Amino acid sequence: MTVALDAFTVAGEPRPFSDQTLVDVRADRATVLGDEQGVAVVRDGELEVAVRLEARGRGLGTALVTQALALGGGAAAGSGSAPRLAEAPRLAEAPRLAWAHGDHPAARALAARFGWTAVRTLLQLRAPVPSEAPEPAVPDGWSLAAFRSGDPDDETAWLDLNAAAFAHHPEQGRMTLEDLRAREADPWFSGDDLLLLRDDQGRLAASCWIKVEDGVGEFYAVAVRPDLQGRGLGGVLMRAGWGRLVGRGLDAAALYVEGDNEPALALYRRSGFTQHAIDVQYAAP
Repeated sequence: MTVALDAFTVAGEPRPFSDQTLVDVRADRATVLGDEQGVAVVRDGELEVAVRLEARGRGLGTALVTQALALGGGAAAGSGSAPRLAEAPRLAEAPRLAWAHGDHPAARALAARFGWTAVRTLLQLRAPVPSEAPEPAVPDGWSLAAFRSGDPDDETAWLDLNAAAFAHHPEQGRMTLEDLRAREADPWFSGDDLLLLRDDQGRLAASCWIKVEDGVGEFYAVAVRPDLQGRGLGGVLMRAGWGRLVGRGLDAAALYVEGDNEPALALYRRSGFTQHAIDVQYAAP
């Protein structure tokens, strides 16, 4: 049975699935369990669960986690008397990590039931969009231009930059050409909102990717080449990104940051960002 994951988005709540999860589901790189009332997605050792608003409180979340933990023949501790769903396919290993987007009390209770421990927090910050665009102050001899969607040179250069800038990031640094092109095909994508900063020798030095969707302009990814970090280029790209948001009638700007990244949090708070939502990652015992 095909389940439309977009149907589990609830107004006023964070989206229950990450962009990469949606990409992997479309590419058949994920295992999807459940039905129209509740669904669990397992991809790359991670679990995300969503239950429709009207179906909550009936044990579906517990049943879905139990089913996911049974993948690959694994045992599911803590299942109690959860309702039984259809037999789980043996196509994936049981998840080792789980995301709770929004840190909902029900998600905390579910994690506790299975003995999962919070190991990571990802904060979504928001700020009002200014009425005037700031001057990006591009260094002399350097250039700032829009990404050319579908252009192999821009795609390869950006992927190399992204991999280097996010080498230690558990998700962003692993983006492939297939992942990038899947995002280029998304309705929200615009090459004009992926800004490329090249140095005076024409080499890609940094980039700022803006995602505009549902009235919010998100700083989706700001990357600076490792050998150029600490020279203020992140600020150049942030100001250029603000320029892409001004005048578009947006409700707010947003960005995500690790909950323990105090230097970045201090910088963003000085720029007017405040906490809007929190995602929590749990690890299996």
